[in-house]
Order: sequence, then structure tokens, then C-alpha cells
Amino acid sequence: MEAFLGGLAILADPYVMMMVLLGTVLGIFVGALPGISGSTTIALLLPMTISMGPVPAICFLGAIYCAANFGGSITAIMVNAPGDPSASATALEGFKMAEKGQAGLALGMSAISSAIGGIVSVVVLIFAAPLLARAAYSFGPPEYFALALFGLSMCAAVGGDSALKNLMAAALGLLIATVGMDLTTGVERYAFGVMELSDGIGFVPVLIGLFAVGEMLDQATRRFGKPAIIALDAARVPGMAEMRKCWRSIWIGSGIGTFIGALPALGATTAALIGYNETRRWSKHKHEFGHGSIEGVAGPEAANNAAVGGSMVPTLALGIPGSATTAIILAGLIVQGVRPGPHLFTEQPTLLYAVFASMLAANIFYLVMGLTMAKFFARISLIPAAFLWPSVFALSLIGAYGPNQSMGDVWVMLAAGVVGLLFRRAGFSPAPLIMGLVLGGMVEETLKQSLLIFGDDLTGFLSRPIAMTLIVVTLAGLFWPLLARLFRGRRSAQA
Repeated sequence: MEAFLGGLAILADPYVMMMVLLGTVLGIFVGALPGISGSTTIALLLPMTISMGPVPAICFLGAIYCAANFGGSITAIMVNAPGDPSASATALEGFKMAEKGQAGLALGMSAISSAIGGIVSVVVLIFAAPLLARAAYSFGPPEYFALALFGLSMCAAVGGDSALKNLMAAALGLLIATVGMDLTTGVERYAFGVMELSDGIGFVPVLIGLFAVGEMLDQATRRFGKPAIIALDAARVPGMAEMRKCWRSIWIGSGIGTFIGALPALGATTAALIGYNETRRWSKHKHEFGHGSIEGVAGPEAANNAAVGGSMVPTLALGIPGSATTAIILAGLIVQGVRPGPHLFTEQPTLLYAVFASMLAANIFYLVMGLTMAKFFARISLIPAAFLWPSVFALSLIGAYGPNQSMGDVWVMLAAGVVGLLFRRAGFSPAPLIMGLVLGGMVEETLKQSLLIFGDDLTGFLSRPIAMTLIVVTLAGLFWPLLARLFRGRRSAQA
């Protein structure tokens, strides 16, 4: 408790508070720009933080990280182009709500659920960070394989209403994940002699192409139609009825995001996709999903922002990045002379809790901004298409080219844009493809590593309680619909 109070005292410094506020505003701004994610911004600003000192620098970067996830939902809802990869699940329902004239409602719910998810995860970290760090440390390749397998088992239910189309899209994502050199055998697969494909197909160019470029091409084919303009009275923040409807979704997303975020290398995107699926699974209004469900906005937004706080656990407690963004923050810590790891809880607890306190403040700041400016954000759709979509395309080009400075990534983005257009026309959802791409490589690599550990003996999984628990949960989820139908049939026969 003394360390936490000391962290709050540091946060009370006007300079530190100013950096948190500046990071929050900047995070919302860059998060709302399609193709310019929070990780790219943090990487660009990292050299500028060297002279700030450890606490202001990490608080500034952490505030950008928190706010960018919410900012990504703005364009995901308004133009179906997620500004941050973690907002890809939000676009599935949020953009449908905007088309129905409920953009302000979707943005308001995004702000509230994002803030609740972020605050819940930080509060959990403050009191349970050492315990969560030990739990994350116990995860090895078998546990990661079981977790990724659990994520893949959800593909049939994520996205559109057709399970067959969802599985086809997921299979395409798994196929894309196999492109490049196999790290275990050194064999090059499906590169066809193209040097840019030897390292695999990047997730960011595919995501930008599927959503931003695909939507731009779809809008271009409808250029002679009447543009949809959101009615002025449609922009409003959620009321008590909407909050009661989404309360379960928010708590489900917060729990999933905190747990997924605490596991190294998974991140907010995976948490959002799983949060969306679980929200749909437990919703009492399943028929609304795919047509603009407000629960489908609340669940993934709570999950991806809760994952932000959770991902700081392995970063600070183990020195293992919890996501791509925290990998950059980890570099910033090292530059500042801070050694992340278990000793941080005993040697520099005040610094640790100052970071947590700044994340709490950032969540409160963007909640206030999101609620007060929801109506302003909802007017993005009033921008003429002749100005909006060329800007989106230019930012998408920058976002695809920027991380690796590779024209190959730009061509991948354009190809993914064509796939996104075809998906829209054929009634396919991009969400299963994204899950297959994100989790496919993890399933393959962790399975190979597990078999090396077990000496090619699959029964070795029986000796890993966490992995077996996740596998049992996966099997239960796959076979539960069949068993439920059998039980209902028997009851009907007995009746």
C-alpha cells in the first residue's frame, strides 16, 4: 500500500500529469487514424522520451498505449477502418450501428466499456500483479498451444452467420500464416522465389487491406449511390437501458482481456477477437450480432483495453513483452536504465505503481473525452467521400509501408483489399481470417516446440494441468451444441 501511495504522489507532480494528459490526447488522435497505430507512434516518439526521466517517459508512453486502443474504435465504427489493429473486432458491429444511424451510441458505449475494461485490469494489477506474473511465468509452449487451439475453435462462430463460410475464411487465414520460412526446419514455403515473402506475410498489411482498402473499394463501386448521412439526433451516449443490456458483455470482456493480456506475446487484438466471440456466445440477443449489436461493441472494447493493463504484467514483472507495443515500451525502460523483471517489485515498487496510477488516469481522461466528444466523432461520416477516402488510402499506405519500409507489404495490403471487397460481396466475414492468421503461426510453432519437449510423445500434454484444462474446455465448446441437441431430443422423446 505504501508503494501505491508513493506512486500516486509521483502522479500528482504537474509535469507527470501533463505528460499523461498529452499522451492521452495524442493516443486518441493517432488511434483514430487508419493505418497509424499506437505502436507506430510510440516507436516514433521513443527517442524524444530519453531526456524526460524514467517516470514521465513511461507514463507518457503508457498513456498513448491506453488511449490508442479507444481511438482505434472511432474510425472502426465510422468508416469500417480500424485505426488500431485491436479495434478490428469492434468494426464488425460498430460500423453496422453507424449505418443504422447509431454512431454516437456506438462511440459512447465504446468509451464507457473501454474505460471500465482498462480500469478493471489496472485495479487487478495493483493488487494481484505478483500473482499474475507467476501465473504467466508458468506458461510454456504446451500451454500456449492449448490456448491458441482454444482461440481457433471459435472461428466457426466468429463473424457471419454461416459457420461454413467462417471456417473457409479461417482456413484461408491459416494458409496465409504458413507463408515464409519455417523457423524449425528452415524450409521456405509458398514464397515462390519472392524475397519479401521469405519472412512471411505481415499481420498489419493484411488487416489494413481487409478493412480500410476493402471498404474503400466497396464505397468506390457505390459512388453513384446516395451517401448515408447520420441524423443529428442519432448521436447520443448510452443510457441506463443500454448499460443494463451490455453489463454482462463488459465484465466478460474485462476478464478475458486481463487474462489474455497478462500472457506474453498475445496482446489486445487476440483478446478483442476472443472477447467478441464470448460476448456473442453468452448474449441473450444473438440475433442482433452481424446487424449492429451494441453488445458486440462493448465486449471487444472492454477486452482490448483490459489487455493493455494485463500486457504490462509480463513486461514489467518478467521483462517479456506482452505485445508489440509493450516491446517498444520495454526498450524505453531499458534506455532509461530501468531493469524490468521480478526484482522490480522489491527494488523499485514506487516506479511500478506510478505507471499503474498513470494508466488509471489515462483511462479516466479518455472516458471524459470520449463521452463529451462522441457527437463530434460521429460527424466524421459527414466528411465528403472525395476527401475522406483518399486520406484513408494515403494513411493506409503509410501504415503498411512504415513498420518494415517494404514495398512488398504495400502490395500485400492491396491484395488484401481486393480480398476484403470479395468477402463483402460474397457474405464472408474477415474476423475468422484474422483469427486464423494471428493464431495459425502460434499453433504451429508451439506444437513443434511441445513435441520437442515431449520427445514426439503427445501424451506429454497429460502432464501439463493448465494445457489439459484448456484442451478440455476447447473440446467441450466444440461438442456442446451436438450434446445439447441430443439431450433435447431425449427429453422430447420422453415427454
